[in-house]
Amino acid sequence: MSYQKNKIELEENGYSILSDLYSYNEISQILTCIKNAEQDGNSFMKTKDLFAIRQLIKNIPELSDLIFNKKLTELLTDLSESKYFLTKAIYFDKPSESNWFVAYHQDLSISVDRKVELENYSNWTFKKSQFGVQPPIEVLENTITIRIHLDKTDKNNGALKVIPKSHLNGIVRADSNDWNIENQFVCEVEKGGVMLMKPLTLHASNRTTNGKKRRVIHLEFNKQNLNEPLNWLEYWDVKANA
Repeated sequence: MSYQKNKIELEENGYSILSDLYSYNEISQILTCIKNAEQDGNSFMKTKDLFAIRQLIKNIPELSDLIFNKKLTELLTDLSESKYFLTKAIYFDKPSESNWFVAYHQDLSISVDRKVELENYSNWTFKKSQFGVQPPIEVLENTITIRIHLDKTDKNNGALKVIPKSHLNGIVRADSNDWNIENQFVCEVEKGGVMLMKPLTLHASNRTTNGKKRRVIHLEFNKQNLNEPLNWLEYWDVKANA
């Protein structure tokens, strides 16, 4: 199967939606694997509004074979002739009673292995024992986000809203006049489907109102190394582990 149409949509609009990249059986295996994992340490975050697992493949390595099935591997190959590798993997569980919402923003931070003063690396953070930094814009432009939906997601349980083509404007202030909320699109995704997104695409999500869960695996991929001596925190070579 060719994913060239999705590649074009991603490049032109900043997002694309695919259905049935995973079967219901594959989704069930993924959820069982997460449920059976030991859930302690800094990578696991639990509140009444959110359950998240950071560094997902590192903490639950047996998930890798389930996540990187034949369809996802083919999708990555179609998206670029260059060799993409995984740089971030997070599991999000937005519980059915969640009142948590996220305003429009761009994903400007990457996770790295240390803090060093480098030109064009700014806005350093240190959360949950890991460093985050805003890298040079070309790193963000080369990033592809793939969100695997473990539940059917629509406007009533926190589906992402995006501003199409907003990734073409570079880094913008969320309160600027560079985008128009009237152009927003709600990215409804079927269970087992995925959403592709560029991190510079302005996106937001509403509170859950229909009492249904929204569980997502958020993956970020890139194809370039960072300025020495900085390294990606979660570098995972997809092809080497295929």
